[in-house]
Amino acid sequence: MRDFEGELAQRKQAGLYRTRRQISGPQQPELTSDGKPLLSFCSNDYLGLANHSANLEALRSALPETGLGGAASHLICGHHDAHHELEQRLAEFTGRSSALFFSTGYMANMGVISALAGRGDTIFSDRLNHASIIDGCVLSRAKVRRYRHGDVAELEAMLADTQGHKLVVTDGVFSMDGDVAPLKELARVCRAHDALLVVDDAHGIGVLGPQGRGSVPALGLSEQDVPVVIGTLGKAVGTSGAFVAGPEVLMDYLVQKARTYIYTTAMPPAIARATCASIDLIERDDARRAHVLDLVARFRREAAALGYQLMPSQTPIQPILVGDNWSALALSQALEEKGLLVTAIRPPTVPEGEARLRVTLSAAHSHADLDRLLQALADCRHLLAEPDIAV
Repeated sequence: MRDFEGELAQRKQAGLYRTRRQISGPQQPELTSDGKPLLSFCSNDYLGLANHSANLEALRSALPETGLGGAASHLICGHHDAHHELEQRLAEFTGRSSALFFSTGYMANMGVISALAGRGDTIFSDRLNHASIIDGCVLSRAKVRRYRHGDVAELEAMLADTQGHKLVVTDGVFSMDGDVAPLKELARVCRAHDALLVVDDAHGIGVLGPQGRGSVPALGLSEQDVPVVIGTLGKAVGTSGAFVAGPEVLMDYLVQKARTYIYTTAMPPAIARATCASIDLIERDDARRAHVLDLVARFRREAAALGYQLMPSQTPIQPILVGDNWSALALSQALEEKGLLVTAIRPPTVPEGEARLRVTLSAAHSHADLDRLLQALADCRHLLAEPDIAV
C-alpha cells in the first residue's frame, strides 16, 4: 500500500502542508476564522457583492417560486426558467450570441475544453494556466503543447508547424500572478492559423472592461476575435456557478458533448435569480470598480516603497513574491498575529521557488483597512531582509 502518512510528513517538512480554516458568518473583509476576528485580504470577492443586501433579497424573493434544489440535470427536468433567463443575461452581458450555465468554474473548464478538442487534435495552453484548464486538457485526450507564459511568438511557431484542429486556451487574468494575457496578439495568431481561442476570464469578469464585462471587452475584442469566453460567478459576481459564452452553434455542441454539464444536477435556480440581480448591480456601479482599482494603485505604490517585490499586476490580485516556502508562511503568520488574513501560496499552485503572499483587494475594503495592511507589512518587513527581496 502507498505510504500516505509518509507523503503527508514530507509535505509538512517541505512547508507544503495545507490546512482548512473554519469561517463563521458571511464572506466579507471582517471575518471570523477559527473563532478569531481577522481582516481578510485573500478573498476573490473583488466587488464586495458576496454579502450585498440586494443580492440577498433577490435570493430570498426567488425561493418561494423556484424552491431550493435543482433536483435533476439540465437535460432531464432541471433546466428552470431562472437558468434560462440567466443564460440570456450572461450572453448579453458578455456581448456573445449565447451562453450556458455550469455548476462551478472547474466544471466549466473541464467540460468545455474536453468537448471542443479530442483525440487527434492539439491544444495549446499557457504554462501558468489554472489547474482546471490543465485538467480539462488532460481529460480531452488531445495532444497538449504548453507555451511559455504570455509568449505569443513561441505559440505562433507551434501553431505554424501543427496540422489538424487546433485549440488555444488561456486565462484572461492569471489567478496567482494577476497579470492579463496578451489577448489581442493571441486573437491575431489564432485567426492566422485557424485555431479556436478559449479565454477563461474568471478573474476579469466584473472588474475589468466597460461596465465590468471582462478582459476581452476591455481590449475591444469581439466574438469573432475570441469565440469562447468562460467565467465564474463566485468571484466578483459574488454568487455561485460559472458560464461559457460564445456562438450559438458551439453552445448547442456543448449541450451535446460537455460531460460536466450533461451529467450533473442543475444549480439551485434561486442562485440564478440572485446572479441576474448581481449582474445588474455590476453594470451600473462603476464607482465600485473605481474604488477597488484606486486601492490597487495605492497598495502598489506604498508596498513597493516598503521594499516588497510585487508582480506586474494592475488587477485586484497583488502577489508579494517571497520565494521560500517557510518565509512566506512566516510572513503570513506574522500578519495574522496582527489581525490580518493573507494566505501564503506555495507549490504546486505556483512554481518552485516562487512562494508568495497573494493579497487581494475588494471594493468592500476601505482606505482605513488598507492602512492597517500597509502598517502591518511595514512592521513585518524585517522577516524578509534578504537583499534579493527588495525592489
